[in-house]
Amino acid sequence: MAYQFDFLSTFDYGDVIVKGVLTTIELIAIGGVLGIAVGIFGAWARTQGPAWLKPIVSGYVEIIRNTPFLVQLFFIFFGLPSLNIHISEIQAAILAMVINLGAYSTEIIRAGVQAVSKGQIEAALSLSMSRMQIFRYIILRPALQKIWPALSSQVVIVMLGSAVCSQIAVEELSFAANFIQGRNFRAFEAYIVATLIYLVLAILLRQLLRLIGQYFITARRNA
Repeated sequence: MAYQFDFLSTFDYGDVIVKGVLTTIELIAIGGVLGIAVGIFGAWARTQGPAWLKPIVSGYVEIIRNTPFLVQLFFIFFGLPSLNIHISEIQAAILAMVINLGAYSTEIIRAGVQAVSKGQIEAALSLSMSRMQIFRYIILRPALQKIWPALSSQVVIVMLGSAVCSQIAVEELSFAANFIQGRNFRAFEAYIVATLIYLVLAILLRQLLRLIGQYFITARRNA
């Protein structure tokens, strides 16, 4: 018999889908901002920071970039309670996303920092600016302008990777799809809807990040 599509049965669980979308947005909103902040600190530490901090940050970056995100998530959610550190499912998901994005964005931002003209840095040093002032006012913005497309792509990748957070019962979009197909046994329709929503979210997020990037460029030119 030919398969009969029934997408309406999926949208009967519209409230579950909406909750999943909102949770996914919450994860990437918090995880994205904090992850980029960690990346900026990591890039500073590896290029301008004290000598003792550089190997620590380098080790963190190598560990995170060479281990699966799912394992990192499980380590945080199931491993930390062994150290008497108890956090909720969504807190574990956000922490895992921050740590993961922070490691990747550290290397991306570091590449931008290293591309900044040494002449600008030397001019700032001649004005007796501190290393922190130089990084904040002279290096950071030009560096972000250079690497913003790559950083934006990494944020989108992390947002899509949040789908595995359903493995620890975070009620995001993939959790919603699993829940729906478990109720109506319409796996094809449930996952097609989830896929299309992820596609829309990725496109919207990329456009939002592009607008933020344009803001940095505009601000730089008007400075």
